[in-house]
Amino acid sequence: MTMTLTQLEEARYALSAPLFADLAGDLAVSFEFFPPKTEKMEETLWSTMQTLEPLAPRFVSVTYGAGGSTRERTHNTVARIAKETNVPAAAHLTCVEASKAEIAEVAHAYWEAGVRHIVALRGDPPVAGTAFQPHPDGYASAAELVEGLRKLHPFEISVSAYPETHPEAASAQSDLDNLKRKLDAGATRAITQFFHEPSTYFRFRDAAAAAGIGAEIVPGIMPVTNFAAIQRMSKMCGTDVPPWLGRLFEGLDDHPPARQLVAATIAAELSRRLYAGGVKHFHFYTLNRAELSYAICHLLGLRPKTQELEIAA
Repeated sequence: MTMTLTQLEEARYALSAPLFADLAGDLAVSFEFFPPKTEKMEETLWSTMQTLEPLAPRFVSVTYGAGGSTRERTHNTVARIAKETNVPAAAHLTCVEASKAEIAEVAHAYWEAGVRHIVALRGDPPVAGTAFQPHPDGYASAAELVEGLRKLHPFEISVSAYPETHPEAASAQSDLDNLKRKLDAGATRAITQFFHEPSTYFRFRDAAAAAGIGAEIVPGIMPVTNFAAIQRMSKMCGTDVPPWLGRLFEGLDDHPPARQLVAATIAAELSRRLYAGGVKHFHFYTLNRAELSYAICHLLGLRPKTQELEIAA
């Protein structure tokens, strides 16, 4: 039976743990990128990829713009990762403004490029604030998209989950029901929207288990480097911003390096507490920058595989 940590148990763990968050070595990570828009951004992305690849992530995923606005760039980025690295590449794919035939064409192209993992999403409308409208010949939901992809190729499929409920959901229960439909349709795992406190994830994991969901639910970790930006993003996706987070970033507007240090510490501590509650896989939203995600992984005891082999020898 899944149990969340009580405050007393968490306090005991914190007191008995070392001052560094070096974990047991059974930690797994994955990273999310967005497709580069310019040549310089592409150079930054590949530098990031080269930095993070030695950590042997389970996969890296590449996002996909509303209405397929980044379709070609997403495909090129994912295909290059699949071809030029040893890391499994996952491509985001949405239902927005695409027919089933168009989605099948994209999925076939990914399969031909060696991509075996899809992150299947309903997707956001191209115009912010408007309601989602299915394409007349398209999929009406992520669950339908998962079912359709399953008929095309034996993809590994990840879907999204919302620990604090999707903003458009009628209720928390209906949101869980939708998650279950996606997993029952053939998805492998769920990756959560970012959140700021471990209890948020544990409550959601317990509620999912009570709803009959047994699939892996991977926490999505968003390192906070710009508090104003994270407030905007949190508001858009219904994520609560605790007061302590704002206090930690007070007075740091003109100190980017200090913000980076604070961000790494917060994300590593969040991950450590999640690990204490049984989480073994973390998905980091990198924003195409390597340093912060690499530092967090280092704080958690994750080391480059080549380095581990040298130590063992």
